[in-house]
Amino acid sequence: MTEILVLYYSRNGSTAELARQACRGVESVAGAVAKLRTVPPVSAESEQPPKLVPMTGAPYATLEDLRTADGLLLGSPTRFGNMAAPLKYFLDSTSSLWVSGGLAGKPAGVFTSTQTHHGGQEATLLSMMLPLLHHGMYLVGLPYTERALHQTRSGGTPYGASHVAGAEDQPALTEEERALAQALGRRVASLAARLGPI
Repeated sequence: MTEILVLYYSRNGSTAELARQACRGVESVAGAVAKLRTVPPVSAESEQPPKLVPMTGAPYATLEDLRTADGLLLGSPTRFGNMAAPLKYFLDSTSSLWVSGGLAGKPAGVFTSTQTHHGGQEATLLSMMLPLLHHGMYLVGLPYTERALHQTRSGGTPYGASHVAGAEDQPALTEEERALAQALGRRVASLAARLGPI
């Protein structure tokens, strides 16, 4: 089995929905399975450890989840053109994997949700790519051979899947956004299967 970790942070549900669609794409590849995980929120007021299990949604990710995965899909809402602090906080804890090369040679893709078309989607996707490059991962994007990339009037970029939530912060994805999130999952899983265990 090829296991792809789909790791995300979501506050209002849009990024979580992209993650679920990416899982569908992963599991459309023969022999591939998606492992859905999230990260806990962080607070500027305290560094109290989070509860081990969230009240709702996916379980919290561990470094072991990252180490054992054959590939990674990483998602975050946009925060001023950057990934959200909870995801950055988790990635900052991965130095032991960097030292050991635990993620080197594995494929990875990124996805995000913004409130507006010009809310920093591509900058956020690039911000998530930087730590993955430092880990030696192979970055997977969305080529224009994906028809939905030509047709979308909302989210979707060659850098990764995305969603435009709008002023009402709607987590409902458009048909093209769903298709592109699934395509990204499929591409990462297919590459991981071809590369085999690292």
